[in-house]
Amino acid sequence: MPLVPMKQVLDEAERGGYGVGAFNVNNMEQLQAIMRAAQEADSPVIVQASRGALRYTNLVYLRQLMQAAVEDNPEIKIVMHLDHGNDLEVVQQAIDLGFTSVMIDGSLEPDGKTPRGFESNVEITRRAVEIAHPYGVTVEGELGTLGGIEEHVQASRVILTDPEEAVQFVQQTGVDALAVAIGTSHGAYKFQVTPTLAIDRVEKIHALAPDVRLVMHGSSSVPQELIADINRYGGKMPNAMGVPVEAIQDGIRRGIRKINVDTDTRLAATATIRKIFHEDPSVFDPREYLGPARDAIYRVVKARMESFGSAGHNADYAPMTLEDAKRAYAR
Repeated sequence: MPLVPMKQVLDEAERGGYGVGAFNVNNMEQLQAIMRAAQEADSPVIVQASRGALRYTNLVYLRQLMQAAVEDNPEIKIVMHLDHGNDLEVVQQAIDLGFTSVMIDGSLEPDGKTPRGFESNVEITRRAVEIAHPYGVTVEGELGTLGGIEEHVQASRVILTDPEEAVQFVQQTGVDALAVAIGTSHGAYKFQVTPTLAIDRVEKIHALAPDVRLVMHGSSSVPQELIADINRYGGKMPNAMGVPVEAIQDGIRRGIRKINVDTDTRLAATATIRKIFHEDPSVFDPREYLGPARDAIYRVVKARMESFGSAGHNADYAPMTLEDAKRAYAR
């Protein structure tokens, strides 16, 4: 099965009333863990790479890893998505590499910190749509800003998404998916206390713009058992706190269809590796710690697929190709 457009996966999730996890990758072990989870959960999956991941993997390595994932898992619907593309050049680069979905983060200026004005965001997002849709590639935009930091994305101030503006944004850009700011935050240090999210905004945007698929960024749950292990075995991560899974599930019930998860898989790998090094300082073979780290990532990803509701839905529909999507956009 080829890589599939994200629009189809999210449209099917809308019909089924569930969410689809989008998991960031930088190396082979992460990708293997994600695909094992998708296989066992029988779930479609969105695999994300940020522009930082593109630099880290030197582009061609990531493309070959994704091709290997497709070859090794021919029955699983896999979306290859660019996360937080900050300019049109990186969007085109991702399309040329074979990505089936791209995000243009027009909510911030190129410095990754300064909030961008509405009209400027509309303009760059619209241009990304004009570039991507003729290839059959899905486009995700963002309106509003999140706190925290992820891959050098750190807004100077948090701006929640206005539902009325969201309608205008979708109409003027033609985006397929929209990342909304409802009080979540990037990274492991999201909150000081259990968060109160503006979930009602999700419900209103979903009602006003039912044809766009809503995305929840900054949605790692930061499991406290992983934080405890990291700190127990030499790490220093005090006061790390994430978004409760129950809050994400509430968002899914109200219209969220894509949920970004990155920090949780990093924490799982780090906690495992720290524990191994602490218990056996003689370990030097990377396979002896990367293998268990891969298993830990798999457990987190599979749990998220089950809690988001995508488990068991991989075979619900026949996959589209980019050529199919091209024709659909042309119509």
